[in-house]
Amino acid sequence: MRFLLYLGVLASLCPAQLLEVGVHGGQHRFSRAALGSSSPRPGAANEYSLDGGFRLGFRMTTNSDTYWGHEFGYAYNRTRLVFDLTGERQGMATHQGMYNYLAYATREGKRVRPFATAGVHFSNFVQPGASATQGGGSTKFGVNYGGGLKIRISPMFLIRFDVRQYDTPKPFPLFNRSGWIRQMEYSAGFSFFL
Repeated sequence: MRFLLYLGVLASLCPAQLLEVGVHGGQHRFSRAALGSSSPRPGAANEYSLDGGFRLGFRMTTNSDTYWGHEFGYAYNRTRLVFDLTGERQGMATHQGMYNYLAYATREGKRVRPFATAGVHFSNFVQPGASATQGGGSTKFGVNYGGGLKIRISPMFLIRFDVRQYDTPKPFPLFNRSGWIRQMEYSAGFSFFL
């Protein structure tokens, strides 16, 4: 209880947002999710693709100026590997770590703050039956961009809504793969800030 009291006093003495830490959850979807084929024959039919699912994560934001901020985050995405020839789906995970730059449409201290964001990320696609902690998965680096809305609901708490697109090279050593996959995030979160 004392800790919350100290944080409240600190927050009232610091008019600018120093730090925001929060959790978020939502959905993610893939487009251009065809991954490739196990056959080296040119023009072989695609055999594998990805399907979206739920997303859970956390974000930490610090604002360096009245209209600008920096954000670091992690997200766990429940994904499905689809065998296109049979329609069979197997659950797998995608882990993401990211850094984003934020540009706010309203100044620091406003109750409602729309923002645009862009940054870089890595995605670790962990195949069914593999484990990221045992070195499994295929890690790819990409770019992401989007926007959102932060709404202060008390002197120390806010809710936020995000829509972001993650562009990532295709994972796994398959034949006839080219281009990048696109992953859309639709999430809502709850944050504590100072």
